[in-house]
Amino acid sequence: MRYEFLIDTYRTEIEKVLSVWAMFEDADLHRRPHPSDKRGRNLLEHMVHQNVSENLWFSRMLGISVTVRPLPEQETRLSLMKAYAENATKRLAALRETDEGWWEEVVDFFEVKRSRAWIMTRRIAHTAHHRGQQMALLRVVNRDLHSSYGPTADTGGLMQNNARVIYAYPDLEAIIEEEAGPRRKAELPGPGDKAPTERPGT
Repeated sequence: MRYEFLIDTYRTEIEKVLSVWAMFEDADLHRRPHPSDKRGRNLLEHMVHQNVSENLWFSRMLGISVTVRPLPEQETRLSLMKAYAENATKRLAALRETDEGWWEEVVDFFEVKRSRAWIMTRRIAHTAHHRGQQMALLRVVNRDLHSSYGPTADTGGLMQNNARVIYAYPDLEAIIEEEAGPRRKAELPGPGDKAPTERPGT
């Protein structure tokens, strides 16, 4: 199908969202980028927003309503991860049942009309935007970063210096299993002897 790439991208987005949440510690849940400025979301607010917002986009705009409740009864880091994994996996299964006509149908997107393919593209961009904010928050709270898209300063630095892509866990099942248990993430080599940016010291 022509839109299979959007389904596959959503599948990898699920893993990326959970991978970033796995890089945090439970103690980080209420920490903000700046402790006295409530404009910057803390991790709990990000996790709640991801669960609620994605559920609303799928149910109200894409017409996929498969979630009984988007949030768990207790909002811990692990319970929010499990809720997202369960509900997003149901949404993914529903997407796999669609055809090209479904993707091309024009539906409501806030105050305008857009195709479902367009809306899904915007949903993916929306999630990536918030994930970037969370990765910046990880640096603020001084945590190591595994890969989300490509290399990081902790996986070897810059791509041109042959840095590796190292995910914390190999797949969705491992993320949930390990985060509920020993949390054995892939080892990180650090940037090595080369600067992790193109303009070090500026």
